[in-house]
Amino acid sequence: MIEEKEPKGKCGGCAKGKTDHRLLAGKLDVYDWLGDVPESALCPDIIEVKFKNTRKGFYSNNNKIRLKRGDIIAVEASPGHDIGIVSLTGDLVVEQMKRQKLDAKTYEAKKVYRIAKPVDIEKWHEAIALEHKTMIKARQISAELKLNMKIGDVEYQGDKTKAIFYYIADERVDFRQLIKVLAEEFRIRIEMRQIGARQEAGRIGGIGPCGRELCCSTWITNFVSVTTNAARYQEISLNPQKLAGQCGKLKCCLNYEMDVYIDARKDFPPTNIPLECKDGTAYHQKTDIFKRIMWYSFDKNYAVNMVQIPVERVKEIIRLNKKGTKVNELVIKKEEITRKALDYENVVGQDSLNRFDKSETVKKPRPKRKFRRKPRKITKPKE
Repeated sequence: MIEEKEPKGKCGGCAKGKTDHRLLAGKLDVYDWLGDVPESALCPDIIEVKFKNTRKGFYSNNNKIRLKRGDIIAVEASPGHDIGIVSLTGDLVVEQMKRQKLDAKTYEAKKVYRIAKPVDIEKWHEAIALEHKTMIKARQISAELKLNMKIGDVEYQGDKTKAIFYYIADERVDFRQLIKVLAEEFRIRIEMRQIGARQEAGRIGGIGPCGRELCCSTWITNFVSVTTNAARYQEISLNPQKLAGQCGKLKCCLNYEMDVYIDARKDFPPTNIPLECKDGTAYHQKTDIFKRIMWYSFDKNYAVNMVQIPVERVKEIIRLNKKGTKVNELVIKKEEITRKALDYENVVGQDSLNRFDKSETVKKPRPKRKFRRKPRKITKPKE
C-alpha cells in the first residue's frame, strides 16, 4: 500500500502519478508482517489481487514479473483482461488461500499479464467513471420491468467489455429480459451476481454506532448468522432499532462476546423458577452475570421493590423450596450487597491539570510594624 506521507498523485507505483490514491485504499486489507523476511524457495508464484471494494482473487505470476504491494497490473479475465492492485505477495498468500480452503498446489489460478500501462489505466479510469451512471440507469430499467430486486452496485471490468451487477432480492428473480435490455443499452457483457444485505453493507461501507468503520467492510470475510438468542444471553434489551445494523439485520458484534457470557452463566439457576418466601413469592426480573447477582421482585409483572440476591443464595433457596421449606428472608443480612457509588478518586495526587502553572496572583507586601519605645522606668535614688 502507498504510505500516507507521499503526496497525492505523485507516487511511482501509481503509473507516473495518474492514479488517485483513493483507488488503492481497498477494503479488507491485509498487513504483510513478513514483508522484511526473504521469501522461501517453496513459495509458489501466486499473488493476491484486489479489485473494487471486497472482491479479491489469486493469480499466477508465471512470467516471474517483479511485483510488490500497490502495483497496478493487468490480469486474465473472461473475456479480455481486468485491472487490479497487488495486495499481497510471498508466503502469506498461501496462508490466505488456506483460510478460504484452497490448495496452492492444485489451484488453477489465472495468469498475470503485465504491469498496467498508462493506456490501460486511462481506460480503467473511464470504466470507473461509468459505474455510478450505469447503476442508476439499471435501477430505472428494473423498475420499468417490475422486477422485485434492488441493484446495489456495478463493477466494470478494466477493459470496459464486461460489468458485474450486484443485486439483492428476497425471492428468485427471472432477469433474462433484464440482461437483454442491459446488454443493448450499454453494449457490454452482463453478469448478475446476487448478494445479501450484509454483503451490500460491506461493499458500500459506513460508520457504525460505535464510531468505527463497519466490521463487514474492514475485516469480516465470512458472515455468521446472528439470532436474538445472542441478545438474551447477554441480558440486552430486545429493541429492534438498537440491535439492527445499517444493513437492517442483527449486528454481527452481538456474537463477539456471547461465548464469554455463556461460560459465565453455566452454573446459574433457571430464571423461570420463583422463590418461595414467608413474605410471598419472588419472581426473577434481571441478572448481572459478571457480578453474579440476580434481581427478584414480589410482583410478577412489574419490576418494583427489587431485591438483589447472590447466585449461591438463590441456589440455596431453590434447594430448600424443593424440600417444601419456605425461607424467612431472601437475603441474609451478612450477605447483603452494598453497592458503592463509583466516583473519582485522586490516587496519584494530581489535583488539577494546571498545578504546574505559575500562579498569577501577586503577593501583597506585609505591613511594617510600628516600633513603639517602651517607657523608661524612673527609679528613685536610695537615700
